[in-house]
Amino acid sequence: MTYSLYIGDRTFSSWSLRGWLMLEKFGLPYHAQLVGLYDGTMADDMAPLAPARLVPTLKTPEGTVISDSLAIAETLAERHPDAGLWPTDPVARAHARWLCAEMHAGFTALRNACPMQLEHRYSNFEPGAAVLKDLARIQELWDMARTHAPDGPWLFGSYSLADVFYAPVAARIAGYSLPVGETAQAYVARHLADPAFKTWRATGLKTIYDPFPYGEGLSAAPWPEPL
Repeated sequence: MTYSLYIGDRTFSSWSLRGWLMLEKFGLPYHAQLVGLYDGTMADDMAPLAPARLVPTLKTPEGTVISDSLAIAETLAERHPDAGLWPTDPVARAHARWLCAEMHAGFTALRNACPMQLEHRYSNFEPGAAVLKDLARIQELWDMARTHAPDGPWLFGSYSLADVFYAPVAARIAGYSLPVGETAQAYVARHLADPAFKTWRATGLKTIYDPFPYGEGLSAAPWPEPL
């Protein structure tokens, strides 16, 4: 029983990273199919999956096509109730869904100003007021999550879909040297050190982009390596 996951370029596609982590981190069988997000073949590559048109898109072993990361997340959690995608505690699970939904629908200032890129750390990016507001809200939500398991390594103690949805946020904070508090920085570092995240990034770096699509006018420094 193997899923087919259609993803975009690993260095840039934040939503693809989420879809991949849902399968990789919870031990679900899959094979990944790269869609030409940056080389102009995306429409043709996605045509057999219509009406799906964006990545990630999942095809179940039975052939059902599901697009949109929240739909994929809920489908996988429903199909694999013992895999631990959501927290087991009902209140924590409700809050984890809240965090995922708010990420899915919001933080447009952060997403627009800081497109995910996993190659560099930009040292001279100056976040505007709207980005700082998004960062403050994200830290507020992360603090709420930690009240459920304050000593756990992830937002709700064990790794869950909430961490999946905020992995690209951690990448943005790292990649643009964004100002967050000490606790948030430690959470970002946890993502950067995670073996699955490191594998995703290393695979993406095998593709060279010339010109690099983001960061014009910014000073590129080495990616922050976790301790």
